[in-house]
This record gives sequence, structure tokens and C-alpha cells, in this order.
Amino acid sequence: MAAGDWQRKMVEWLRGRQGPDDLAVFCTNLAIIIVVVNLFARVSLLGWIALALIVYSMFRIQSKNLGARSRENEAFLKALGPARPWVQNPRAAWTELRTYKHVKCSSCHQRVRVPRGKGKLRVTCPRCKSKFEVKS
Repeated sequence: MAAGDWQRKMVEWLRGRQGPDDLAVFCTNLAIIIVVVNLFARVSLLGWIALALIVYSMFRIQSKNLGARSRENEAFLKALGPARPWVQNPRAAWTELRTYKHVKCSSCHQRVRVPRGKGKLRVTCPRCKSKFEVKS
């Protein structure tokens, strides 16, 4: 078999299928964490939960019902709320946390991103245009 032959076959098999989305990746990662915890805890229920998560993840990846899987994924991402960047791209979320500080406008409570380490800054709120000072 040629080096890229298996990749071509995999791409052909996945054509028209959902493929890995955020919910499937989250379920797989959670299953791996549960398996590692189960190595020390030795609770058979944890093994079954991990297996169920892997089966559900494989079901999502192989599903051809793209509309339903897409709605489920969007509902999952919406339910995550502020944790969404940490699930989708933890490395970028960590970089964002170290580079910027998020402050709330004193009048309208809009979240505003300011660079860290710049001292005292005068910030203009993009929503209400009020000006306030913040220490970065």
C-alpha cells in the first residue's frame, strides 16, 4: 500500500459524514481522562462510562445526518459559555489570558479587552463610548 493510499481511502470513507466536531473531541478527551482516573480508582462503572463516551464519539464522527449533529454541537458550544475557548483551542485561550486582561465597563458592563503590562490606561467602551481608567 502506498504511503498516502490509506489517507485517500479514509477521506473517501468520511466524505458526506460529520467527521470530528467539538463535541466528539470533548467526549473522546473526557473518556481518556476517565480511563486514566480508572487506572487508580478501579471502579468498573468508570470503564463503562468511558466506553459509552467513545461509542458516542464514534457515532457522531460517522453520522451522515449533518444537520442534527451540527445543531447538537452548537447547543453544546452554547452551553459551555465562557469555557468555550478553553475547549475549542486551549493553547490560544492560554495565550489570550497571558496577553490581555478583560475588564467591564463601569456604566454598561460590556467586557473590554486591554493589553497586559501597559500601566494605567484610559479605555473607551465600544458600546456606550464612556471613558474609564484601568490598570493593566
